[in-house]
Amino acid sequence: MSSDSSASSGPEYYIRGHHDTDARGPFTMEQLASLTESSDAAKSVTPETFYYDNTSEQWLTIGSHAELKATLWPEKKKLGFKQKDFKSINAEQADSIAPITVQDFLAAAEGRTKETKGRVDQSVAMMNAAQWGTRAAALICLLSAAALILPSIDLVLTLDVEKISSQPFAILGLVDAFIGLLLLLGVVSLYPFIRFRAAFGLGFLGFVLLSQNQYAPALAIAAGSLGLYFCTILLSYIPLALAALLGIGGMALLTTMAYL
Repeated sequence: MSSDSSASSGPEYYIRGHHDTDARGPFTMEQLASLTESSDAAKSVTPETFYYDNTSEQWLTIGSHAELKATLWPEKKKLGFKQKDFKSINAEQADSIAPITVQDFLAAAEGRTKETKGRVDQSVAMMNAAQWGTRAAALICLLSAAALILPSIDLVLTLDVEKISSQPFAILGLVDAFIGLLLLLGVVSLYPFIRFRAAFGLGFLGFVLLSQNQYAPALAIAAGSLGLYFCTILLSYIPLALAALLGIGGMALLTTMAYL
């Protein structure tokens, strides 16, 4: 993930390895460049390392981004430097101040020092909230699939395409089941389609049920659709939790009514 912080610092990136479950960052371009030279294989950055791209909302390899790759691994040129003597201007203070170690830097980044304790990186919190939003959206889609498929479960189990095609709600339920499985696998590029699906459920399905005087199912679909929509856009824990409860509760109620 990259975000424009300021004109001087440039974009920041979240990265992770191929088998990592948690992301690291955010890192500036200078920090990423230093990680390319790290001797620690677990922390080093290679062209196969993934970074989060806000535009496509996907994890892409650094090697697939030509400009980013060229910045981190520029073509080496032979440079010559004139040797110069440097004079320390704080030699008197150097003996009285303890040197800063790598452990000190890591502790400061994790908020375990006196100066940084209690400070939380909002970018990391937002990314974690987004991951929970994806899981909640997946559960809502799976509950919606169960509610739409259950009334026609006998036809679905026959695997007869012609019979299934005569039940549009069953077809929509199969689509929801497929979306839910993809979300569990972390395919967040589906978010635009999921928002369309939520709007479709709120508008068209709600209208159909209201025209049939089925007010309780219409209310359940409205709650589930609104919860699904907001789970894909909210990045704060409390509003996200409310949206998840609304969506899961609505679709769970709809599933219960379909089962009964």
